[in-house]
Amino acid sequence: MVNTTTETLRHYDRIDLVKPCKVDEWTGYRYYSQREIVLLNTIKALRCMDLSLQEIKKILSYDDFDQVISALKRAEESADEKIAELNNAKAKIQRARHYYEGKLNDGRSEREPFIKHFPERVILLSDTMNTPTTDNLWDYHRHFYGQLPKEMKGDFSFEDIAGIYEQGGRRQMFAVCTRYRQTDGIKILPQGNYLCADCTEESRGETTRNLIDMAKTQYGADPQFTVQLVVVTGILRWNY
Repeated sequence: MVNTTTETLRHYDRIDLVKPCKVDEWTGYRYYSQREIVLLNTIKALRCMDLSLQEIKKILSYDDFDQVISALKRAEESADEKIAELNNAKAKIQRARHYYEGKLNDGRSEREPFIKHFPERVILLSDTMNTPTTDNLWDYHRHFYGQLPKEMKGDFSFEDIAGIYEQGGRRQMFAVCTRYRQTDGIKILPQGNYLCADCTEESRGETTRNLIDMAKTQYGADPQFTVQLVVVTGILRWNY
């Protein structure tokens, strides 16, 4: 009824978390009433919010309504954080799937340069990050909200996209803004046709140099900056 194991029930009995309403003296079978069923379902929900059994036991022992409400509010906040983390993980998995679907559908070699039109984009440059890592990509937006003045945080939101902006030998990671105010680090990427190529971390430098040479020799352009978008290709893996 509560989708738990007999060993879990025995453990809850041993630690006095949920005791059966009756134990058969001959067979040792434990019997649970509706009250224990409600308790077990409550514990299961609180466990999903990463509360320990000791914390749950403490919550269930409260007689004061204010204490119960306060504890449940903290559990709600923990649940919201976990939901946000799961949504973040889901977005990364979706991007990896879309990447492979795109490769399957377009049949284009990863090494072959191509032209792609982009609309105008507003980006916020990082004041400290210049290279993607597992740690900074996992909690990417927190860094950018952290570098904003406190009174401006509510004026910003970002796409779930990471990238590197390089100009004049300086590299800075960036987030793409969907809502923003003018502040330090804001830069406009103009709309237009961009010369693009897919690459790995190992080939990124060579690929960038080749694209700049091609822009000059074949298109008569002198690129003032490059944009290197991070493309998640798997768990803990990405290309550009």
